[in-house]
Amino acid sequence: MNYSNIIPITKRIPANRQGAKRHYGLHPYFTRRPFNVVRDYILNFSDRGDTVIDPFGGSGVTAIEAFLANRIGIQNDINPLANFIASSIVELTKVEVEDILDHLNLVERDCKENIIEIQNQDNSKIDIYDFNVKLPSNVELPSNSDVRSYFDLFTPKQLLSLAILKNQIDKIDNPSMRQVFLLAWSSTLARINKTFISTRGRAETRGGSSIFSIYRYKVAKDIVELNTWEWFYNRFRNILEAKKEMMHSIELNQRKGEWLGQFKVYKLDVDELRNLFYESADYIFTDPPYGGHISYLDLSTLWNSWLGLTPSEEVRKKEIIVGGDLKFTESHYIQRLKDSVKSSFDMLKDGRWLSIVFQHWNVDYFDAILTAAQESNAELLSAVSQIGDPIWSMHKKKGKESVLAGEFILTFLKKSLIKGVKEDRRMDVKGIIGKILQGYGNKVIYGEYLLNQLVIEAWKYGIIKELKLKKEDLSKILNEHGWTYDSKNHYWCKTDKPKDYLF
Repeated sequence: MNYSNIIPITKRIPANRQGAKRHYGLHPYFTRRPFNVVRDYILNFSDRGDTVIDPFGGSGVTAIEAFLANRIGIQNDINPLANFIASSIVELTKVEVEDILDHLNLVERDCKENIIEIQNQDNSKIDIYDFNVKLPSNVELPSNSDVRSYFDLFTPKQLLSLAILKNQIDKIDNPSMRQVFLLAWSSTLARINKTFISTRGRAETRGGSSIFSIYRYKVAKDIVELNTWEWFYNRFRNILEAKKEMMHSIELNQRKGEWLGQFKVYKLDVDELRNLFYESADYIFTDPPYGGHISYLDLSTLWNSWLGLTPSEEVRKKEIIVGGDLKFTESHYIQRLKDSVKSSFDMLKDGRWLSIVFQHWNVDYFDAILTAAQESNAELLSAVSQIGDPIWSMHKKKGKESVLAGEFILTFLKKSLIKGVKEDRRMDVKGIIGKILQGYGNKVIYGEYLLNQLVIEAWKYGIIKELKLKKEDLSKILNEHGWTYDSKNHYWCKTDKPKDYLF
């Protein structure tokens, strides 16, 4: 296979977030990428048996999809929760459905009655220390939390029912089976705590944790105590569906020829991963942290503490974010981002491809990525705006035009020699925007798409450092051109009834 002759993906792939139970609905995580988009990129830029690496693996979408596509999927993340979710999903391929159901019956027999009995009691009459169960450490929570200590995230009923359930799961002898049950338990934990916010006007069980919507430990105004056993038991519907999906993919590949799929997990800083996989990767698809808002390690305390996976202070200092309890600066983030992208290119074989998913108002972040690519002899050959996903985040719904949504996928080819960017400081930002808008008449346009085009144009002109475009500046320019923001659909339009979409 001549990788250099691969035709890059240049058009948006409609996201199918709910199309795979192995990712959707199995366990919550931050900023999970649509599996079908990731899969299509893997299939396009790599071959069977190839090594596909994600240096910022998150919940494992890249590595899992690579594994199921008959590749060697390399999952890496310094967040223990991310690796726990990813590895637990793959463990599903190592256990049989009948055995899962047998163990579920045993767990039900040994603890369901106790859990129901506790949930029927009054919280004020429960002393958690009267029960012979192992509890997690009552650690201090991040400084922006509504409560200070870990136990304050639970009612006594919630804490005890979760502890009884986990203590029973810990007794399972088969490591793979225990991991699968811990996955169901961990997913249950996401709703059996005080940060669960029930959606108004819908069933009590509908909603989610504030950890994933506003990215902090916000305690619900009206605390909802869901039935712990029922929620845990229902998790197995998705687990069995995920198991079925994954085995189907593996069997299809086996029928086509030799099965080469592997899944490996690492918990290294990207620079350390570089030393291990120097010039070894056939393809890299990754989604680095976007800077502010999401302090992954701080927000994962709810799970890591109880699972015995709390990262050390040394690991916490390696996190590539802005802010958090360690108060990382923006300049620190930009330098770490640039260094990590260079390390990613160092892992890539010559003549191979690397795709980076990114989206942010701060063009300095894009400059760090693009400069790292140029210094690594990589040429940008595709820039695709993945806009128009019907699932909008709470931040997008509240912030509207000031908040970015969707993804921007930059794909590079690593080469021996590449052309440099122009050094032309005369780029007219308003003029460029005007030309883009003029070419699309009555079609709608997403602000994210427009920003992405400006970033690439500024890079081509060599003035990305001078493109200090504020959120309000873009809105003002669009308004001056006669475009208005549709807050319901989150796009800009010239007429009430747009004729087409621009992606």
